[in-house]
Amino acid sequence: MSKTLTTCPYCGTGCALYLLTDDAGRLIGVEPSATHPTSRGQLCVKGWNAHAFVHHPERLTTPLIRKNGQLQPASWEEALDLMARRLLELAQTHGPETLMFLSSAKATNEENYLLMKLARAVFGSNNVDHCARLCHASTVVGLAETFGSGAMTNSIACFEQADCILVTGSNTTEQHPLIGARILQAKGRGTKLIVADSRRIRLARVADLHLRQRNGSDVALLNGMMHVILREGLEDRDFIASRTENFAALQQEVAGWTPQRAAAITGLEPAQIVEAALLFARAEKAMLVYSMGITQHSHGVDNVRAVANLALLTGNLGRPGTGVNPLRGQNNVQGGCDMGALPDVLTGYQKVADHAVREKFAAAWGVNNLPETPGLMATEAMNRAAAGGMKGFFILGENPLLSDPDQGHVRRALENLEFLVVQEIFLSETAQLADVVLPAACYAEKAGTFTSTERRVQRVRQAVAPPGEARSDWEILGELAQRAGYDGMRYSDPSEIMAEIAALTPSYAGIDYARIDQLGLCWPCPDKGHPGTPILHRERFTRGLGRFSPTGYLPPAELPDADYPLLLTTGRTYFHWHTGTMTRRSHLLDREERTAFVEVSPEDARQLGLLEGEEVQVASRRGEISARARITEMVPTGTIFLPFHFAEGAANALTHNVLDPEAGIPEFKVCGARIRKLP
Repeated sequence: MSKTLTTCPYCGTGCALYLLTDDAGRLIGVEPSATHPTSRGQLCVKGWNAHAFVHHPERLTTPLIRKNGQLQPASWEEALDLMARRLLELAQTHGPETLMFLSSAKATNEENYLLMKLARAVFGSNNVDHCARLCHASTVVGLAETFGSGAMTNSIACFEQADCILVTGSNTTEQHPLIGARILQAKGRGTKLIVADSRRIRLARVADLHLRQRNGSDVALLNGMMHVILREGLEDRDFIASRTENFAALQQEVAGWTPQRAAAITGLEPAQIVEAALLFARAEKAMLVYSMGITQHSHGVDNVRAVANLALLTGNLGRPGTGVNPLRGQNNVQGGCDMGALPDVLTGYQKVADHAVREKFAAAWGVNNLPETPGLMATEAMNRAAAGGMKGFFILGENPLLSDPDQGHVRRALENLEFLVVQEIFLSETAQLADVVLPAACYAEKAGTFTSTERRVQRVRQAVAPPGEARSDWEILGELAQRAGYDGMRYSDPSEIMAEIAALTPSYAGIDYARIDQLGLCWPCPDKGHPGTPILHRERFTRGLGRFSPTGYLPPAELPDADYPLLLTTGRTYFHWHTGTMTRRSHLLDREERTAFVEVSPEDARQLGLLEGEEVQVASRRGEISARARITEMVPTGTIFLPFHFAEGAANALTHNVLDPEAGIPEFKVCGARIRKLP
């Protein structure tokens, strides 16, 4: 038996584990790293099963090309030649702006870098994006505006040093279990815990204060808390005077947000808002933790601004045990952003609109020029495809038919394309619609790096060979570039790609494989002698001064009404991950949660005459699905919850394709719905 140290492929926590391989070269289990600062000898249930899907018989093993309406096996040469020819034809005939390149938070940093390089240097398009658009696009915009950097400000180790933790919109023990465990451990040592979540999640059961605010009312809650803090004189005046700007504008905005006004919108009692404000502001070290319950709204950027404002007001930045800490939902969604798999930036958030930046990258890549106009967001491209304005999509490791809002709309968009390529490890629901499907190696079959939610860049190592003819994403992208006439993507090893990234990216300049071999490093790491930066904004903010960005309250785009009287919210479960492509092919995980379900409160179940476990129809203005009723006090009366893992009961057949006007993120957390018993 052999052991290979690598990084977990699931959430963004970044746990290190060993893949255990038998003498026949097959994975037989995993073992946590006892010395890694994140995992510390522990894994969650998904981490313990991170090997289980790798050898599944449904793995893609050969390229597929659609012929006579059916996907049929093909050679690599045939598939890559067809791809290069069709993508070039579409770019030349209709313009590169009609192509979309969707990268992946499941792929490595090196592969995200190469896909965005392919889009820009080879096909001349800034239409490159990835699933951050669906989860933390609001964070990137909101925190970049207020702090200058759209990433988690502190390290995971800081959770144990906080005196007070406010968790809002994050079911941490289920979605980031080892971080959730740190919060529980801190609570056991006396840390005050405030949980703001409409569902009675596990953290809420041990919290000092559980705020069950109405979904979508976060700005009202946070503005109400800041009103109380200013009223009581608990703001950090020295920090505000020396390290921030635009404070007067915040004062003016929150002056009218009395606890009574905030309570009327949130559904809370005024006294609860006062108690939350005092608990947070009186702590010497207070930390904010959030996830998609804050970001996935039509006003998600405003929610992030309000979170940042609260941290600035109380001086809880730049110190251990403090900070604004958005928890990234996928193993490399932070890295995908860092690598420029976004329509408006290159690596390290260097703007495509900056002439000097474009000249630097064009010189390094050996091209005459690069496109200067920011490209389309993934959600914008999908809307344009539905309207007939896009011609070709290249989708790497994403499954938008299950992950994007309004499934019917997404299907129409993808079917409208002239050419669709999907690069995947399984024949996902999206891949089934493709003209070309390319079989990719999974994390256990290739080398590279992932960047965790705490900005820790760490190694991914190959433990076993890919199945059949499957290849690493970085190898496939290099081959495609050559067939498209570009010779600047020839690499013998992913370490060469990282060296190129480091040369072009100031925040990664000190990163190389030798330095991150065992424990990784947190960016920014500007040179080879730098130890990394676990805590941002210690002496100054990335933008200089932290900027208060006051915001008013906007309601969700679609609220319950007489026709759809229930509020539908969506999310993940403990045992599954995203669209279930990997976890539903992991026997022990699938055994625990096999079918689609909908959480319904006991009172709503009584009024609707529902029984535990019976199949019901759940409908919205976009569609309808069937699911098993799960009657639970987890959800408040008037709210239902659907996980989005299950293709046969797809929550996103119901969700609303309304977008935040700045970040382009959909409103997954609120729409009107109804339930009825099936005959």
